[in-house]
Amino acid sequence: MAAVIDELSRSFGQVICVDDGSTDHSAAEVAKTSARLIRHSRNRGQGAALQTGIDAALKAEEVKYIVTFDADGQHGAADAERMVRFMKEHAGVDIALGSRFLGGGEAKDIGRLKRLVLRLAVVFSNLTTGLTLTDTHNGLRVLSRGCAAQLHLRSARMAHASEIIYKIARNKWTYRELPVTILYTDYSKAHGQSVWNSFGILAETLKHKALKSWRA
Repeated sequence: MAAVIDELSRSFGQVICVDDGSTDHSAAEVAKTSARLIRHSRNRGQGAALQTGIDAALKAEEVKYIVTFDADGQHGAADAERMVRFMKEHAGVDIALGSRFLGGGEAKDIGRLKRLVLRLAVVFSNLTTGLTLTDTHNGLRVLSRGCAAQLHLRSARMAHASEIIYKIARNKWTYRELPVTILYTDYSKAHGQSVWNSFGILAETLKHKALKSWRA
């Protein structure tokens, strides 16, 4: 984790790391870096952690773009930099979405079952939102300040990725997918989302859609 933060710090002026009620040494490791550490007193889920980080970033008036970036080493700072440059050059785009399946993207050492589940998630998302995406559960994104201020994630846990796609469609935000590389290491596989969690995400997504709880 410290290596990920150090790499990002060389490219970005402000790095915010949200410790979501961890019980290991994560917070102490982050505290040794230049990142700003925000801690949840209990585990609230990735969606809640993401919203906490976004809210903190928006308090700085100079922040124009917000990058969401997983701490498990799957993403590359070079991809994040390139996506921010794209956003600066295309002022009309509200959100840039990283895609490991778009031409030029790559999913290194991804398992066959994981690839299949992610592909099925894309089909489901496109059918239910009307968008045409190639990757719907990629944690690497760049949001314009205006888009980030309107996001207001309601899904505290892993279904937040589906909620973001839903809100892009509902709010008619302009978006672009950009190719990125996702690296599946032993560490990221151990600390990231398991294949079987995907079925829980689907159930949570269907629940939110049925209750219309993402409309706010």
